[in-house]
Amino acid sequence: MTIVKKSRIGAKRQSAIEAPSRPAPALAIAGVRPAKSRGQNFLTSAAVAERIVAAGYLEANDDVIEIGPGLGILTEKIAARPHRGLTLIELDSRLAARLRERFDADDSVRIVNADFLEANLAIMIERPPVKVIGNLPFNVAAAILRRLSDNSRLISRMVLMFQREVAARIRARPGDDGYSALSVYTALYWEIDLHFAVAAGSFHPRPKVDAEVLGFRPHPVESRPFAADEEQAVLRTVRAAFSAPRKTIRNALGHALGLDAAATNSALEESGIDPVVRAETLCVADFVRLARTLGSELKSRPSVHDA
Repeated sequence: MTIVKKSRIGAKRQSAIEAPSRPAPALAIAGVRPAKSRGQNFLTSAAVAERIVAAGYLEANDDVIEIGPGLGILTEKIAARPHRGLTLIELDSRLAARLRERFDADDSVRIVNADFLEANLAIMIERPPVKVIGNLPFNVAAAILRRLSDNSRLISRMVLMFQREVAARIRARPGDDGYSALSVYTALYWEIDLHFAVAAGSFHPRPKVDAEVLGFRPHPVESRPFAADEEQAVLRTVRAAFSAPRKTIRNALGHALGLDAAATNSALEESGIDPVVRAETLCVADFVRLARTLGSELKSRPSVHDA
């Protein structure tokens, strides 16, 4: 009796040490040292985790993808709520192994040890649409959002955490500080219906800046401001327009697309856009209209990199 009792106490202590809300000892046991190069900042606040997962509005028939589960503080909350299946995508093999061991008894949980940016999401999602939840690595969060936007037709809702400055750019509107290609790119695919701040002290290691959680709802395909065959032209136009944000829209487009002044001025005039404004003053409808006007010019020019 005494031995069993001590064993139970020891198990409880071990469980407490490995709890996601106490990341330092849990990471030490897993042999993981948080890497700045991977943007690893582990959430420690159970209250924040609960709020994030609650914002997913999970139901019994939902399949959920969690990006970067780490020590599982969000995973715990998701697993405790109604859901049909939960896929955890974790880059760090040691954390993936720990999650696999921890959720081994839960048949609804699948662990994928992979880089989300290299994974084929369309193949991974077996029963679309899914809900996506995650505390995203700060250094690649914008790239992850772009990848999710490319697959928005497979997603019914997302609740994601970003570095606060990145979140401000994502939800910025024309004329706001931080309005950028990322702002327009997001608005093409999503409506943001939730945002709240998370203090830097809620993470280990503590980052230099606060974070922010955003909730996303995809625009139905039929109500998007562009047709399917216009999508790439619109994206190229946005990237070109923001390729030199301190320049006028005329100069930015001319430089990025290799257009001469006459062709650029003609396209802007036909689109009803003042050539001397900057890209950060234009709304989604302006970019769609401009992409349609540029039409053949875009097809004959090499692609440009993201702004």
